[in-house]
Amino acid sequence: MQPLKYDFSDLEGAASVRLAEIVDRIGETYRDGFGVNHLDGVNLPRRAEIVEITEKLLEVIFPGFDGRRQGHKEMIAHDVAELLKEIYSELFDQMCRAIRYSRKVRSCEECGTNEAVFALLDALPQIRETVKLDVEAAYAGDPAATSYDEIILSYPGIKAITIQRMAHVLYHQGVPFIPRMMTEHAHSQTGIDIHPGAHLGRGVFIDHGTGVVIGETAVIGDNVRIYQGVTLGAGNFPKDACGMLIKGNKRHPTIGNNVTIYSGASVLGDITIGDNSVIGGNVWLTESLPPGTKITSRPPENRLKFANDRA
Repeated sequence: MQPLKYDFSDLEGAASVRLAEIVDRIGETYRDGFGVNHLDGVNLPRRAEIVEITEKLLEVIFPGFDGRRQGHKEMIAHDVAELLKEIYSELFDQMCRAIRYSRKVRSCEECGTNEAVFALLDALPQIRETVKLDVEAAYAGDPAATSYDEIILSYPGIKAITIQRMAHVLYHQGVPFIPRMMTEHAHSQTGIDIHPGAHLGRGVFIDHGTGVVIGETAVIGDNVRIYQGVTLGAGNFPKDACGMLIKGNKRHPTIGNNVTIYSGASVLGDITIGDNSVIGGNVWLTESLPPGTKITSRPPENRLKFANDRA
């Protein structure tokens, strides 16, 4: 018997041999480099650290809520300074990993990481002002809401939208991996899946939220209200001559201002929903609507007949 290549000396002989064989077989699957974090080169960003950075960014947007600091007014500038210093250092490292890995550059000086980090940090004041309008929209749109504090602490739509607004900045900076990692963190916590490429207007309110899907090229106007189970998705997936999906084209809806979309509706394709329209629950929509349109799904005829019989 040949000596084992691995140290399984604390295991009995048969188990050591079998484990060594399994290690070799797993190693074979790594040789094509597909989906492997190359330990001998540039490492990918770490999911746990992206989650931590995202939560720190939320602490800047909502000081004194779920963060580590108490949020005293007289200390707010000092607290924000400490937070931003941590975020800058940690985000720079993770973004450098992502950009170097994706673009195959040797150093962070070549990849523009610093400017991408500052693009997000510079955007935080405006994001905070926009998020205030989102919170106001939630309070105005939900009769069960008792305060802005309750909305910030407990409404999943606010968390999902806020994280998406930050990830959206990095997406437009061309940062690989990290924007999607941020929004998938929000998705896992809220059940709301908003691609970082989607453009959200001001005062967007996602009520309840579970099952909402908003695609990469969707555009949502101001003061839009969306209920649970809504999909703003692609109608079809065009392919090129080689049968590969064509990426980057506009394939999701454009939603005008002051539109309400009720639960379970699917709005699909590169269509436009005009301002002040209302889309009823469970509607399947693949055509554009002019401003001021109200559309509902007709109940099944047998249900109407049953109601008439009982009457």
